[in-house]
Amino acid sequence: MTGRLRIAVHKFASCDGCQIQFLNLEQDLLTLASRAEIAHFTEASSVTQPGPYDVSFVEGSISTSADLQRIREIRAASRLLITIGACATAGGLQALRNWKDHDEFVRAIYARPEYIDSLARSTPVSEHVKVDAELWGCPIDQRQLKRVLSDLLARVAPRIPGESVCLECKRAGHVCVLVAKGEPCLGPVTRTGCGALCPRYERDCYGCFGPQEDGNTLALGRRFRELGLSDEDVVRRLRFINGWAPAFRAGAQAWEK
Repeated sequence: MTGRLRIAVHKFASCDGCQIQFLNLEQDLLTLASRAEIAHFTEASSVTQPGPYDVSFVEGSISTSADLQRIREIRAASRLLITIGACATAGGLQALRNWKDHDEFVRAIYARPEYIDSLARSTPVSEHVKVDAELWGCPIDQRQLKRVLSDLLARVAPRIPGESVCLECKRAGHVCVLVAKGEPCLGPVTRTGCGALCPRYERDCYGCFGPQEDGNTLALGRRFRELGLSDEDVVRRLRFINGWAPAFRAGAQAWEK
């Protein structure tokens, strides 16, 4: 690959928060624009260029049949595809519908449900096309985003940590809220990226950055039960922003009645 990188940023079902993290780069975004061609980014500009793209960043879950067709077209037009945020990597909050009757929701909410084009499940991009890297979070972390962009500009594979929040807490010297306070913290099974924000303020982690690579959600669920949580409470803690991620999904199913 030679010349300037052609970068695209695409949106699916989401709140736009992860795209806004690009805009929040401020001066660094101008530096990026001087070193790469931002060919498609409708959150930032109405002027867009068609593919092919060297890198496509994708925010949002696949929630409609039109989404499904479009993500396949984006994949075909992209050398690398990187998903950004909980919606794209795990289905997002909208994936909470995956455990209920989708048609019942549509009938209850819309006066003319026959007009609604909605898939029965809200799913991550990786369930439909090949994904080359994933940036987790709700929203993604600017430090991780800048590191990935720097790696791409240097023509090396993006380096995205998969270790747990616990390691970040220990490096920063934070008191463990799970051990010291008996709070049901998801830090042991959640990947780093947030800067251990909640434990820093003596609050328990809610898993916003998704499951870490080798987390044992079943064992952590047993610990939560020892702390007094009911089976239903354990399921609710795991079935949150990233609840459709396989590790969190399996952990929740183990405690579901």
